[in-house]
Amino acid sequence: MGREPRAVLLLVALAAMGHAARAWIGHPGASPGAILVRPALGDADPAVHRAAASRLSRPLGRGERVDVNSASAAEVARLPRIGMSLAKRIVEDRRARGPFRGPQDLDRVRGIGPALLAALADKVKFGGVGSQVASPPSDAKFSSSMAYDQSSGASAGQRIDLNLASEADLLTLPEIGLGRARAILAYRRDQGPFAAVSDLGRVSGLSRRLVSRLSPLLVVR
Repeated sequence: MGREPRAVLLLVALAAMGHAARAWIGHPGASPGAILVRPALGDADPAVHRAAASRLSRPLGRGERVDVNSASAAEVARLPRIGMSLAKRIVEDRRARGPFRGPQDLDRVRGIGPALLAALADKVKFGGVGSQVASPPSDAKFSSSMAYDQSSGASAGQRIDLNLASEADLLTLPEIGLGRARAILAYRRDQGPFAAVSDLGRVSGLSRRLVSRLSPLLVVR
């Protein structure tokens, strides 16, 4: 036998020995061919997965609500007009900033505005907070004379002084989430006291429509 055939036979023999060794180490007592058979990943019943997927994909029933302070992203995505991307932002915001106290806190999540809050009014609840904050009106019309927090001075007919308001005071106003409240306070700190309520229009993120809606609830002294 020539040199080349012997070399080929040697390589084949070494490959066979290596395969047998791997099979023996990975599955002692099993035949070399058994290494090709991989166990299934997980032993969950496929029917259970289908049932869970079906439950999470169906719309909410009458009177059913989602607790946005404890629900997973998949559960939050069952809400009307809430896709998985926005649902994940809601859950991430909750983890980063703490539980939502009411609709005014949901407004701090990018992608949620007055129209969507109105659509969610009777679909969400806020568990795990000290006091339940009233939901916004369900007819998609936000009253300019009532803040969400029924215990606030604004809802009791008392106007909030823009030059004295704290972050907590501003959060009681409709459509004012954490980002807008902090923007107002930053403007007041950097530019000095507000000369008039209309000066709110100079704050980044506040439109003329929103300033007009907030005007009956505010005062500058």
